[in-house]
Amino acid sequence: MKKKKCIAMLLAGGQGTRLYSLTTKVAKPAVSFGSKYRIIDFTLSNCSNSGITTVGVLTQYQPLILNEYIGAGEPWDLDRANGGVHVLPPYQAKKGGEWYKGTANAIYQNMHFLDQYDSEHVLILSGDHIYKMDYSDMLREHIRSKADCTIAVIDVPKEDASRFGIMDYDENKLITSFEEKPASPKSNHASMGVYIFRKDVLINELIEDEKDELSSNDFGKNIIPTMLKKGNMLYAYEFNGYWKDVGTVTSLWEANMDLLESRFDLNDPAFKIYSRNEALPPCFVGEEGEVVNSLVTSGCEIYGTVINSVLSEKVTVAKGAVVENSVIMRGTIIGENANLSYAIVDEDVTIGDGAVIGDEMSSKHKITLIGRDVEIESGAEIESGSIVDQEADK
Repeated sequence: MKKKKCIAMLLAGGQGTRLYSLTTKVAKPAVSFGSKYRIIDFTLSNCSNSGITTVGVLTQYQPLILNEYIGAGEPWDLDRANGGVHVLPPYQAKKGGEWYKGTANAIYQNMHFLDQYDSEHVLILSGDHIYKMDYSDMLREHIRSKADCTIAVIDVPKEDASRFGIMDYDENKLITSFEEKPASPKSNHASMGVYIFRKDVLINELIEDEKDELSSNDFGKNIIPTMLKKGNMLYAYEFNGYWKDVGTVTSLWEANMDLLESRFDLNDPAFKIYSRNEALPPCFVGEEGEVVNSLVTSGCEIYGTVINSVLSEKVTVAKGAVVENSVIMRGTIIGENANLSYAIVDEDVTIGDGAVIGDEMSSKHKITLIGRDVEIESGAEIESGSIVDQEADK
């Protein structure tokens, strides 16, 4: 058995239904973000920067692209003989695979992975958040307080609190109450979905929860409230940096726009975000091309105008085309004189000449979404707030 102070379990199996066509063919953590990254890059980079060298990635829904992207973990320095990154699909029983019933059940099904390592603590993470966090600071606080479980907490706007697990805690950070997505939140102290458990406590709670036929097998709905009722010591770890749950189209668009407004720094050499990128030529801006307050990465060709937008690899913006307040993902081609406003365009989309996507008078509340591999005909007009994918296009 290999000795480790703390190992990480990264939950990356969610379907991401609120991202609609963006997750029709890929798992939510594999969705592109910030020009050259995928969402999961942030959690894996956090582990690498925190000295957490053993990570189990629990996959389930549409795992192919995510599995290929993670590979052996070398971009995040997680290709190691002792530990490293391991992709963990749902348990394969004799009668076939059993899908994860909830976040707690996902860890329960992979307790054999926990048993491979003589670790004192287990860090549980979500693969669909954008943030930079040194988990080693949280681990030190967890050990110092002798907590059974430590939960990372961030204050959110009160109007958003009902979307999260909400807790109260005293002046010593001891958690006194926890409620998952309450209709009437008592505070705005929100769980970030980042937990550190004492390993022996975690295993015991997972086994007990699995025996309960009425349980949803979820950390926020079941494990945490049950531990509080039993009198376990649960502590809050306050996080004051940037953190964004990108589980909706609007929040994903907002997080990309935050990069343009310097609300989230991707260029800190002391805390790098790593990704798996192929070698590509530099971005080319043609004689009539213009790029204003935008994030544009390698392999792009800009002959038109790009304003306040985020473009991933190999995007082409043809002559006369205007892209503004939009997120354009890898391999998309935007035809001559096309116009895009307040849109998210998935990978390998073709937008015909003169097409109009969205409305420059729109806003973040009516983001137009174009799914992967879709072809928009020349001259087509797509109304603000529409969702266009291959199924709808047939």
